[in-house]
Amino acid sequence: MFTSRPLLRQKIRELRKSISPELHAHYSSQLIDQFARNERIKKAESVALYISVDGEIDTHGVIEWCLAKGKKVALPVIHPFSKGQLLFLKYDKTTVMNPNRYNIPEPELNVQNVVPLNHIDIIFTPLVAFDNQGNRLGMGGGYYDRTLQFYHQGKTGPYPIGLALDIQEVENLPTDTWDVPLPEIITPTRDMVFKHD
Repeated sequence: MFTSRPLLRQKIRELRKSISPELHAHYSSQLIDQFARNERIKKAESVALYISVDGEIDTHGVIEWCLAKGKKVALPVIHPFSKGQLLFLKYDKTTVMNPNRYNIPEPELNVQNVVPLNHIDIIFTPLVAFDNQGNRLGMGGGYYDRTLQFYHQGKTGPYPIGLALDIQEVENLPTDTWDVPLPEIITPTRDMVFKHD
């Protein structure tokens, strides 16, 4: 098994980018089915999602599903002043989107549209790889690790759920002290809940 985090990150990114558009569309549809069955998601009034890139599981379908269900949707924006931090801004079909420094579309920065974390019920997080303990390997920028510290330290704030393709699961994920394990990860075929102390 890969023990180097950069090597593992590269391998999984290549693997998920090899999936055909048809399969991605199928997985996106399956993800909507998982959302529709999850009681916590059904009850949530406000959720933070993200725009999928780089072969990630397609989130456009679940964003549309959440909006259609009347949920408030927020998307991440790289904080303009606080290095390595995210803001979350409300999103709907009229939101103006601009590419950030990673070429990921994000809502145009407007302080009036910022959604405080304590107003979000669920924060859906991207990931590159995960294991059967809920450990998550991100892209390496640490944005979501910093955002999720509140949950890691005191189980307060929005409930984190990772979204991934099944092929992103690895047997043993090398972890660092700052890594935040997720309480739940949803793939097209599974809804996995993990117990952490």
